[in-house]
Amino acid sequence: MAPEQTAQRSLFAAQALLPGGWARNVLVQWDAAGRITGVDTDARAPAGRPVAAGPLLPGLPNLHSHAFQRAFAGLAEYRAERQDSFWSWRQLMYRFAAHITPGQMQAIATWLYVEMLEAGYTRVCEFHYLHHDHTGQPYADDARMSLALLHAARTAGIGITLLPALYQSSGFGARPPHAQQARFIRSTASMLSLLERLRPIAQAQGAVLGLALHSLRAVPPDSLQAAVQGITALDPQAPIHIHIAEQQQEVDDCIAWSGQRPVQWLLDHAPVDARWCLVHATRMTPDEHAAAARTGAVVGLCPSTEANLGDGIFDLPLWLQHGGRWGLGSDSHICVNAAEELLLLEYGQRLSRRQRNVLAHATQPEVATAMSLQAVQGGAQAAGHGIGAGLAGIAVGRQADLVVLDAQHLALRGLPAHSMLSAHVFGSQRSSALDSLWVAGVRRVTQGRHALHEAAAQDFIAARSAIIAAQRAGAIR
Repeated sequence: MAPEQTAQRSLFAAQALLPGGWARNVLVQWDAAGRITGVDTDARAPAGRPVAAGPLLPGLPNLHSHAFQRAFAGLAEYRAERQDSFWSWRQLMYRFAAHITPGQMQAIATWLYVEMLEAGYTRVCEFHYLHHDHTGQPYADDARMSLALLHAARTAGIGITLLPALYQSSGFGARPPHAQQARFIRSTASMLSLLERLRPIAQAQGAVLGLALHSLRAVPPDSLQAAVQGITALDPQAPIHIHIAEQQQEVDDCIAWSGQRPVQWLLDHAPVDARWCLVHATRMTPDEHAAAARTGAVVGLCPSTEANLGDGIFDLPLWLQHGGRWGLGSDSHICVNAAEELLLLEYGQRLSRRQRNVLAHATQPEVATAMSLQAVQGGAQAAGHGIGAGLAGIAVGRQADLVVLDAQHLALRGLPAHSMLSAHVFGSQRSSALDSLWVAGVRRVTQGRHALHEAAAQDFIAARSAIIAAQRAGAIR
């Protein structure tokens, strides 16, 4: 191998956050496929090799995304009803979603994925339910919307776990869907056919393909069972995600339908295991925390969206007491900032418990470090990259998804590495302290900027403007 090729597949950092904690003078090397082949500590910086501009961190997976909602961010921050809620927000979101074309979806997602990379996310789990045209009819190519998302991820250079969502009913008891939900609806057979169509395309791109069950209210029991059996036959390791126990009305309706709470019903009627990600789960009993944690499933927490929608605060310390894993998602993308999601997660726990540094623990007293390591582990598992593959992060055999902070950023300058991460999470929201980022060994962000930043932003603005204009024209008619 030529020396210049070797240099392009390595990075030296004076400080790096490894799965076991902080290490000094770390040389990371990877192969042509972007897989880490060496992590040497107490090394010397080899001549001619790239040197990190600050602390080296593992890339963070974003385990829950509805890409199209990035264009909706900020458009529902007014009182539409006497008492606004998740349910009134959902009606506004439905009206917006009705006008999105495949080209606009691709433009929105490309910009969003550029934003994610600039914010420290290296992989996205795309929970995708906007399948059909505005009338609810399948496109000539039934995979058109899914392909737009895969294309956006490939263009931006972010890793993607695509999770087409099964959505069939408007409420518990297989209630018929509303007209506003027509774009989401698929039969179970149609979903499995879509997954078969997408599988070779995803594999060629290096993407992971899984299944999203939108929610218990949207997927009747027979369909849930058949869909899980179908995806398992296609790929026994495929991740399975579901919205669960997000709102009190959902809990109440589930009890009225089945006599059980949502998480309790799911654990009793589905083969929940380490492939599963329970998104939100903000309303669980202590017994449900214990039982769900025993399955090995990951809880997907989306602090900025859960705050924006008034979902509530997940009891993360109780989950951790039972050995539960968790990861972070930006969901509706009211915020696209990995550090800020960590901040909001910790602050929510502080407000509910009236304590500080809640998510630190005895072996890792630095709360930002403790949270980052846990979010990487849980996120990798939920993305289909972490099941049975050892510790995620900067480790031999894992993908070279790397983030470098800018040690010269005003919020970080002069601090020790572990304090730089704390300052990045808790003190740099007005100005990102991220310097550079690699996905599978390919540098995607340099000096805080993605190469496609300006072009993708302009395409996003044009797409959003067209959707808003179409929405207004529809309202006038």
